[in-house]
Amino acid sequence: MAITNFKDGDFCEVIAGTHKGKFGFVQDINTSKTGQITITVLQKNGLRFKTLGKSIVVIKDDKNS
Repeated sequence: MAITNFKDGDFCEVIAGTHKGKFGFVQDINTSKTGQITITVLQKNGLRFKTLGKSIVVIKDDKNS
């Protein structure tokens, strides 16, 4: 199961779903009416996409700390 204790600005990788394999920064964390956590991921090229919080893992990288 993916780590769900992420916060705005964390660098992450999408491990499931349509955007699997993409990387970016966590933004705009929301909880839906059904209890699912949804986030917006901002890629380094400026593109954004939405995904479920359970579909990402936070990457610990000294360059981003």
